[in-house]
Formats: sequence, C-alpha cells, structure tokens
Amino acid sequence: MRKPIPIATITLNPAIDQTVAIPHFSTGRVNRVADQRRDAGGKGVNVAACLADYGLPVTATGFLGRENLHLFEQFFKRKGITDRFLRIAGSTRTGLKIIDPVDHQTTDINFPGQSPTPADIRRLFAIIDELGTRCGWFVIAGSIPADTPTDIYQELITAIAGKGGSVALDASGEGLRRAVAARPALVKPNIDELQELLGRPLGTRAEVIRAARRLLETGIETVVVSMGEEGALFVESGRIVEAIPPKVPVKSTVGAGDAMLGGMVAGRIEDRSLIDRARLATAFSVVAVTHIGAGLPERSALEAIEGQVQAREVKR
Repeated sequence: MRKPIPIATITLNPAIDQTVAIPHFSTGRVNRVADQRRDAGGKGVNVAACLADYGLPVTATGFLGRENLHLFEQFFKRKGITDRFLRIAGSTRTGLKIIDPVDHQTTDINFPGQSPTPADIRRLFAIIDELGTRCGWFVIAGSIPADTPTDIYQELITAIAGKGGSVALDASGEGLRRAVAARPALVKPNIDELQELLGRPLGTRAEVIRAARRLLETGIETVVVSMGEEGALFVESGRIVEAIPPKVPVKSTVGAGDAMLGGMVAGRIEDRSLIDRARLATAFSVVAVTHIGAGLPERSALEAIEGQVQAREVKR
C-alpha cells in the first residue's frame, strides 16, 4: 500500500464557532438558549478535521490571532493535524451559529476577523512555498480577511501550481472570480455562489450543468455544485454525476460543504472514479449535518452512509 499524499489546507479567515441551540428561535423577542458549545472553525479547518479523521496526513495553515489561540491548538493536537498557522496580532473572530433543533434551521452571524499585514502575507507565501515541496494537494477555503487583496487566492494557486501542487477551492464573490483565472484543479461553489459568479439565475439542472462546463473550459478539471437537500452535481470533461444524499436527522448544516470538499480530495488521493468520489464526498457531507462540530465517525459508519447515497451518471 502506497503512502498517502500529504495535504495542506489554507484558511485565511478562521473563526471560533460559538453554537447555541434555541428551540423555536425567533427575531424580535427573547430567546432562551437550551445548549451551547465553542469549536475551532473556519472552512479550511473543517476540511482538515475531516481529512485527518479519514486517516490522511494533513497540515493546516493560514492566520490565527495571538490573543485566543488555545481552542485551535487543542483541536489540532486532538485531531493529529500539523499546525503551521501564522500567529498574527489580534483575536481570531467569532462566528455565532444559532441552531433551532425544532424547526431545523441554522442562522449564521459572522463577525469580521483580524487583517493580516503585508508582512504577514509574505510569511504565509513562504510557508506555502515550503509546503509545496511535500504536499501534493492544497485546499483553499473560506472568506478573505478585510483589507486583504482580493486576488490573494489567485496568487496562492499560481504559487502552488509552480511547485506542482493541485488546488481544491471553495470561495465566493470576487475571490472566486479572480481565482478561477488561475485554474485550480477543483472548485466547489454552491448554487448561489455559482449564480453570483455568472451574474444570472440558474433555474434548471441543465443550466447548472452548462454553467459548470463553462468553468471546465477555463482549464479547471472538476466542478462540484452543491445544492443542499437536492444533492450535488459533479462535473468533469465527458462525465457528469448526480449524487443524492439519504434522508437523515439534520442537527446543523454548518460545515456540510466543507466536508464534501474534503471527501472529493480524499477520493482523488485514492484514485477513485468520479461516481465513487461523488458517493464518498456526499457521505462526508451527510455526516456533517448529523452532528455539531467538524470531523468524521469511524470508517464503518461512514461506509454505511456511503452505501445509502444515490449516485448516477447523467447523460450529456
């Protein structure tokens, strides 16, 4: 059995996820918290947790505020994630997640994060250059911090490609628009992000597929469009797979897309076919909605969910 390819995740704007459970949450009135927890979070951090639990070697980097490191450092140690985050001035932001366990809704309230300096950004690129000598895959995920150039993802992808690495990208807005030009290997927009990127609504599955193919024409190898309960479309040149998740009790939708991205990267490292990658990635995302906090269960439980995913080839 060959040695797994090391992976690095990049999270420029991580967050401490403070999750509160409020039955029948409603704005404009007093709400009582039934339960609460705090977790190290951020899209790339969530991806790293899934990959580490799956048994793959993963390094996490990005920016962390020096004033509230403890939760992240404990999390990385517990998961066996190699910590190469840069410590910068200030505090890592907090993201408030309001979970309504009765009405099955999640409300996100995201605070702004700290802004890295130009010197911080140069130090990050030095770390990426070093990691590029041993990591075959990089996952760039999440928002870009305030006062940071919106082409930073494009520049990171170019730097990683220069070392021979492949990039999986989960971004939105101007960061995604600019990054596409650098041709990452894989992009995973949700339906809203894809519509924003194209500047028009996508009302049918055929329109979504055509939009994904437009991205393939730029040199991207794989486009994954997540559509919530309706599943996801996995599009490559000459191949399209639709995957539908099984019905499960949903505790929180936070991190579902991150888990799906992690599953796709794991599938690429294992040289799985597109349909098998779609099943694995969808199983990762199903796991994410059934509990709060990033990570995966035992392999047998994951495989049981994977067996329940409906995946089929879509005719061109």
